[in-house]
Amino acid sequence: MKSKEILFLEKILRIMAKTILKRHKPRIVAITGSVGKTSSKTAIFEVLSSKFSVRENQKNYNNEIGIPLTIIGAESGERNILRWLWVFLKWLWTLVYPFYPEILVLELGVDRPGDMAYFMSFIHPYIGVVTNVSSSHLEYFSTLEKIAKEKGVLIKSLKASSFAVLNIDDELTFQMKDSTKAQIMTFGLDQDAQINASNPSYNYHQSGRPDGISFKLNYDGKNIPIRLKHILGQHYVYPALTAVASGLVFKMNLVEIAQALENFKAPVGRMNLLSGKNNSHIIDDTYNASPESTLAALETLSQLKSERKIAVLGDMLELGQQSHASHREIGKKIFQSKIDLVVLMGERMNDAHRELISHSFPADRIMRFMGNKNAINFLEKTLKKGDFVLVKGSQGMRMEKVVEGILADPKQAKNLLCRQTKQWKNKPYMKP
Repeated sequence: MKSKEILFLEKILRIMAKTILKRHKPRIVAITGSVGKTSSKTAIFEVLSSKFSVRENQKNYNNEIGIPLTIIGAESGERNILRWLWVFLKWLWTLVYPFYPEILVLELGVDRPGDMAYFMSFIHPYIGVVTNVSSSHLEYFSTLEKIAKEKGVLIKSLKASSFAVLNIDDELTFQMKDSTKAQIMTFGLDQDAQINASNPSYNYHQSGRPDGISFKLNYDGKNIPIRLKHILGQHYVYPALTAVASGLVFKMNLVEIAQALENFKAPVGRMNLLSGKNNSHIIDDTYNASPESTLAALETLSQLKSERKIAVLGDMLELGQQSHASHREIGKKIFQSKIDLVVLMGERMNDAHRELISHSFPADRIMRFMGNKNAINFLEKTLKKGDFVLVKGSQGMRMEKVVEGILADPKQAKNLLCRQTKQWKNKPYMKP
């Protein structure tokens, strides 16, 4: 339950944001979905900013306070009244200053009923992007259909002159086409998608280290190779396709879009390949975890060329009644992926543990820890040259602390990892 002070602040910021949008009339690309929102936002920003003046939301500014602050172009004043005064002055300056970004790329965080309707009360997108609908935040919605309905408010609110960019591979997302008057653009691996990707593959250095992925882009009878030099997981093809769609809406040609995507980098904590202790390779996917993103990360680990593969997985939170089944599914995927060593953290991963044992996965290759320190101590002694180690879990599990503990150079943590602000660093780990 929000306090009266927070509700008042949200109301004031909403009014401030609305006046700026009315004054400058930027075209807005709004992105929602259960998985891949931030990566899609980053890819879209990379493409559009190569040709236009563009602003995207930073940090975790994707909520009722963060979105207005992004529109204003200011940071949160938090508990400092003088900093909020500065936000007010920045708002006044933005109203009178003649220059403002042509395009705003906004990731919309929707985790409770009514969130999207609130955003649509003052944001009027030119492009609405839905990445997918899955079990993230199922605790607050109870069914996937209710999640789809909430996220679909974005598409339903679009004008006839706007564009709805929908994932054709996700049935609940694709069905949103029937609820809008906007022009439809579909993307995905399905050949019926207007913007279709095929033949995704990994690139490798001579040293054997992964060197990005490539795929063939098919659109309107044209085929063009796309290389994502800084991307590890093949599921990042989807964010790249949302960027292609957005570029096409803004009249960019495929060559311009392909060139811009070569600079696309995954946000911190999302499938980044880092150097680990003892010349190991860390796949840092610690920003958050849902069943879908964890399955995708395990699939990436299974496909990489390596003599030994290690999965370090923390609990997935906010899954409600689906928690037991989802964690069992992760255990099944670990077994199918032929992972050599498994490190499980948290009580909910007991279900994954039991699933592994039921498949006769060797018990001596499963390690269980409740805290980060013991897991780090074990990994420091275990990691060896050439190992690929995936580290993933929900935010509340603070899995970035594990990555920091096994980095080849821990001093680089502040530049490489998520949740490295002073506020987060000083926040003690609380058992979820």
